[in-house]
Amino acid sequence: MTKEVLVVGGGPAGLAAAHSLASAGVPVTLVEKTDILGGAPIHSGYAKLVPSGEWAKDAIGGMVKRVQDNPSIKTLLGTTVKSFDGSPGDFTAKLSNGAEVKSAATILCTGFTHFDSINKPEWGFGLFPDVVTTSQVEQMISSGKGVRRPSNGEKPKRVAILLCVGSRDRQIGREWCSKVCCTVSANMAMEIREELPDCHVYIYYMDIRTFGLYEEFYWDSQEEHKVKYIKARIAEVTSDGDKVIVKGEDTLVKRPITIPFDMVVHAIGMDPNVDNFLIGSTFGIDLHHWGFLKRENAYGVAGATSRPGVFVAGAAIGPETIDDSIAQGQSAAMSVLGMMHAGASLTAAE
Repeated sequence: MTKEVLVVGGGPAGLAAAHSLASAGVPVTLVEKTDILGGAPIHSGYAKLVPSGEWAKDAIGGMVKRVQDNPSIKTLLGTTVKSFDGSPGDFTAKLSNGAEVKSAATILCTGFTHFDSINKPEWGFGLFPDVVTTSQVEQMISSGKGVRRPSNGEKPKRVAILLCVGSRDRQIGREWCSKVCCTVSANMAMEIREELPDCHVYIYYMDIRTFGLYEEFYWDSQEEHKVKYIKARIAEVTSDGDKVIVKGEDTLVKRPITIPFDMVVHAIGMDPNVDNFLIGSTFGIDLHHWGFLKRENAYGVAGATSRPGVFVAGAAIGPETIDDSIAQGQSAAMSVLGMMHAGASLTAAE
C-alpha cells in the first residue's frame, strides 16, 4: 500500500487534514488551485472569527504556517487534479503541472462558493454602490480602514443587514440554510457598533438560527450593543439617489415598512463549489442533489464518499462553520489512517 495521501484544497479543512496525517507520520501532498493557502477566510479577507474573536489572518495564518513548515507536507499551489485512477492503497493522480502523485487515499477539502448577490437583483446589489455583501464589510474591517459607504467614503449612520440572501430561497434554487450567516451577521453588527457607536444597525430576518452556544451573539448584539432586529419579508431595495431604501412588510405587526439606510449589507449564503460537477467526475464520486459533494455512511466512516478511498471534509459537503470544518478534516484523516492500517494488516497476513 502506498504510504502517501493526497489532500485537495488548502482551506481550514485541508490544512487540518494535512497536519493531522503528517503528525501521524504519513507524507502528504497538498494541492491547492489558487496561489495562496487558507481558503475563504484568507481569500475573502475575513475579519474576526466566531466564536473565538481571533483575527482570521492570525488564526488561519497559524494553520498555514504549521503546514508550510512541516517537511512531511509537500504543497503545490496553482495546481488542480486532472485525473484520478486506481483503488484504495494504490491511486494515481495526474496534476495540471504534469506531475503524478501516487497515494493510498485522498481527502477532498474543496470548500464552497459565496452566493453571488447579482442573482437577487431586486435587493439592489450591483445597482446601488452602497448595497454590499458581508464579505465586503469583512474586508473593510480587516483592512483597518473601517466601515465606510462605497459611494462617498463617509461613515454610515444607519446600516441594514439582510439575512438569508442566497439561502432558504426556492425561487432562486437555494433551499438550504447556510448555517453561519445569522451568527456572522450578529457579530458584524456588534463590530460596526463598536467602531461607529453613533451608527444604528438593523438586522432584517425571517428566523434567527444562531444555533447552540452561538445564541449568546444574538442576545449580546441586542442587549449590549443595541442592534435592532426586524422580522420582515423584504419586497425590494431601491434608492433616492443618496439613501438606500428597504421596503417590505413587518411580519410581526403585519404592516408595510419603508426605511432609508446609508448602507445595506447582504448576508450572503454558501453555494456549492462551482467546480463540484468537475470534481465529482474527476474523482468518481456522487454529488448531493443540491450540488455539494455527497457524504456517505456518516455514522460509520467519517468523511466517506461513494468511492472507497476518497474522503471529504468541510464546506465541500454543505454549509459549515470553520471550527467544524477543521474537526471534519481531522476526522477524515483518522479515517484514512484506519484504512491504511487495515490495509497494511491485511497485506501482512497474506
